[in-house]
Amino acid sequence: MLWAFLYFFALVSSFYVLRPIREEMGIRGGVEQLHWLFTATFLVMLAAVPAYSGLVARVPRARAVPIVYRFFAANLLVFFVLLRAEAFPVAVARAFFVWLSVYNLFVVSVFWSFMADLFTSEQGRRLFGFVASGGSAGALAGSALTGGLVGIVGIANLLLGAVVLLEVAVFCARRLAAHAPAHAPAEARRDDAEGVGGTVLSGMAVVFRSPYLLGISGLMLLFTPASTFLYFQQARIVGAAIADPARRTALFAAVDFAVNVGAFALQAFATGRVASAFGLGPGLVTVPALSAAGFVALAAAPTLWLVASFQAIRRAAEYALQRPARDVLFTVVSREEKYKSKGFIDTVVYRGGDALAGWAYAGLAALGLSMPALALSAVPAALASLGVALFLARRHRALEAAQP
Repeated sequence: MLWAFLYFFALVSSFYVLRPIREEMGIRGGVEQLHWLFTATFLVMLAAVPAYSGLVARVPRARAVPIVYRFFAANLLVFFVLLRAEAFPVAVARAFFVWLSVYNLFVVSVFWSFMADLFTSEQGRRLFGFVASGGSAGALAGSALTGGLVGIVGIANLLLGAVVLLEVAVFCARRLAAHAPAHAPAEARRDDAEGVGGTVLSGMAVVFRSPYLLGISGLMLLFTPASTFLYFQQARIVGAAIADPARRTALFAAVDFAVNVGAFALQAFATGRVASAFGLGPGLVTVPALSAAGFVALAAAPTLWLVASFQAIRRAAEYALQRPARDVLFTVVSREEKYKSKGFIDTVVYRGGDALAGWAYAGLAALGLSMPALALSAVPAALASLGVALFLARRHRALEAAQP
């Protein structure tokens, strides 16, 4: 559990060193082009997921995880050189935005697939909140590092810190892989030596045959419109209110810091207790309820203070409650589904929803809808996801009870 905590700390720290930079790159690349960047992210995911599925099918877990992380570390070194050289600034800004959107989902999905493999469903309910708090602590460290140093060392040099943190995550993953066989069932020990098996597309195909996995996909698709609409409105409001790139980066880092203070406190002291006492229902329904209420408030007052507060509260609830609950959902499925179907849902389905929501937002804005009207248009999806969340909580209980 402690190795998992440190692993997630390092992994999420690396992302939060980079996240404020991505938000600045999104504005630098043009707020009006964000829906194209979301579409590009989805297309990259379509190519990346089969490659990842092929890797975990044939390569033992102890080797596959470091390969994924070191591939992204090598990418970061390329961006470091380009940013230092100030070459093709708009193109690099857009490429970095797309790359980090892919990076975030992939590295976190790999981590939670690994955790769902190491812990049982009962352990996950008790301990995933604590493990997830390692990510929130890492996010605090990463966002504080960026907020404090961006004005001193510049944006490009922060990328090297993220590379170092990725290497720490690799070390922790290897320690966990070495520890796991003593506690793992025979199937897990075999796959650690040989790979998960199956075909490149088998993880995707099984999603469409399973009502449970389709429900998780539906929850993800209904989650993305609120996230995307809020992200676009934040970009428009911040871009109009603050002109200086360094100040915008520092603001985004401050929001990240606030998010993760709240998330860390909830994960450390509430997430596990709530899930153990009441099951997954509260964790799965809190974010949809907050989203519906928040968009109604944003429609009434689309201000910089309100959009930043809404973003911080919603993301804190997502990290502390919804994401651990959503990851516990995968503890009752097969190992191939944990590594492949989960990866497909967390990446292609998520970014596909982002792309669709991005175009929907752009289309509604082109029709002349005001910012309050755009905010209200996200409310129905948030309400619909409440029903899906309750279905998944009940289905998880049934699958868990049926396990030997």
